[in-house]
Amino acid sequence: MRKQKSKWTGGLLLMLLLSWGLAGHAGAASVQQDFYNVVIQDGADPWAYKHTDGYYYFTKTTGNNVTIWKSRTLSGLDAGESVSIETGGQNIWAPEIHYLNGAWYIYYAKDDGDNANHRMYVLENTSQNPLQGTWQDRGQVTDNTNKWAIDGTVLQVGNQLYFIWSGWEGNVNVSQKLYIARMSNPWTIVSDRVEISTPEYTWETNHNPHVNEGPQVVIRGNIINLIYSASGSWTNDYCLGLITADINADLLQSSSWHKRSEPIFKSANGIYGPGHASFTTSPDGTGDWIVYHNAKNNQSGWNREIRIQPFTWNADNTPNLGSPLAPNSKIPVPSGEPERIRIEGEEGQFGGVAYASGSPNGSGGMKAGHIDTADSFVEYSIDIASAGEYILSARTANGTTDLAWSTLMISVNGSDPAPFYITNKGWENWGLSTKRVHLQAGENVVRFTKGNGYGEIDLIDVFPAD
Repeated sequence: MRKQKSKWTGGLLLMLLLSWGLAGHAGAASVQQDFYNVVIQDGADPWAYKHTDGYYYFTKTTGNNVTIWKSRTLSGLDAGESVSIETGGQNIWAPEIHYLNGAWYIYYAKDDGDNANHRMYVLENTSQNPLQGTWQDRGQVTDNTNKWAIDGTVLQVGNQLYFIWSGWEGNVNVSQKLYIARMSNPWTIVSDRVEISTPEYTWETNHNPHVNEGPQVVIRGNIINLIYSASGSWTNDYCLGLITADINADLLQSSSWHKRSEPIFKSANGIYGPGHASFTTSPDGTGDWIVYHNAKNNQSGWNREIRIQPFTWNADNTPNLGSPLAPNSKIPVPSGEPERIRIEGEEGQFGGVAYASGSPNGSGGMKAGHIDTADSFVEYSIDIASAGEYILSARTANGTTDLAWSTLMISVNGSDPAPFYITNKGWENWGLSTKRVHLQAGENVVRFTKGNGYGEIDLIDVFPAD
C-alpha cells in the first residue's frame, strides 16, 4: 500500500482551508484557484445563463428531452441540481433557457424523426425557480414561411424582442442561413423573416451542406455582436464567426448587419472544431466567459465535450476570444468562485494491484491507475470543517478498447459504491468526471474501486456546491 506524501506543512494551509469550511489533509492537499478544462465531459450546444438570483442555468443537447442544470459556479455546472422536461418529438437540439418579461422560456428544435421536419418550439414557466413549477407548451415559433429551423435565440433591444435562427431558404438542405424576425411576445413572430447571413467565405463553404448556425447575441455599448458557428459541425473546421449591427439600426434590414471576413475562434492548441458557444460572466460579474463545445479528439466529429475560458473586448466593443486554451494548461477559476482543495491522484493510498505511475500530461507528472481487479482501490482522506454539499471533480481518463464509457465505483465514508462515469477519449487525454457529495464534518474517506472498463485519476478537486 502506497503512503501519502507530504507536500504542505505548518498551519498556513489549515488556515486557508478553514476559511471556507474545508480542511483537507495538510500532507496531501493544497488550496488552488485554478482548474483544467474540460467542465462537462460529454455534450454539445451549451447554453449558460446567469440569472439575478446568482445561479447559472445551463442546458445542452441531450437528444430526447430538455434538461436544465442549476449551479452556483461555472466550473461546477456538471454537478448542478437538474431536472428533465419532456417535449415530445425526436432529435431535440440546442435548447436555450431565457428569462423574459417575468417568466422563463425554453427554446428548442425538434422533429418527428425526419430532419427535414425540424422546427423551433418554446415552453413557458412562470415559477421563480425554473426547476420547479409547470412548463407550458407555447407551441411552434415560426414565421409565415414555416421552413426548416433550428438554433433559435432571442435578442432583446429595449422592450422589443427579435427571434434569430438558422434555417433553409427552401425545402432542401442546400445551405443553412441566419434569419431574424420581430416578435410581439416570447412565442409569436409578427414580421417576415429577413436573411442576415448566408455562407459565403471559404471557411463557411468548405463542406457540404454550407452552414451558418448557432447564433448567439452579446450586446456591448452600442454594438450588437452576433457570434455564430460556421463550416461542418462534424469536422475540425467548425469555428465561430462574427456579425455586428448598431443597436440603433433597423435590425430588419439586411444592410444593418456586417460580417467579418475571417473566423474569430477556430481550432488551435490541440482543440478541434470549437463552436456553438454561449456567453456569460463570472459569479461576481467582473469577468466575461465563453462556454463552447469541441471535438473530444482530432477528427472525432460529433463526439464532443464542453469547455469554458475567459475572453476580453476589443476597443470597438467586439469580443476578443483569442484561441482555445491548450488542454493541459491551468486556467484561473472564474472570479467569485470558491477556492478548491486539490489532491493529486498519486497522493492517495493504494490497495490490490493499483498504483501510481508517470503521466506526461498529468498535473503533477503522475496519476493514479491500474485499478484493474476487484480488490484494487485508491482512497483519499479529506477533512471538512463544516458538513454540507460539495462538488467532487476528478480529472479522469479512459482509453478502454471498444467501450464508450468506463466507470470507477466511488464510495464516500463507506457508502454503497456508485458509478463514477468516465468518457472514452484515450489515455492521457484528460476529461472531467464530477459528483455532488455530502461530506461530514471531520475526516471523510473517498474510495475508488474497479467498475466497468478502466479509468485513471490525475487529480481531485473538492469545493462547496452552494
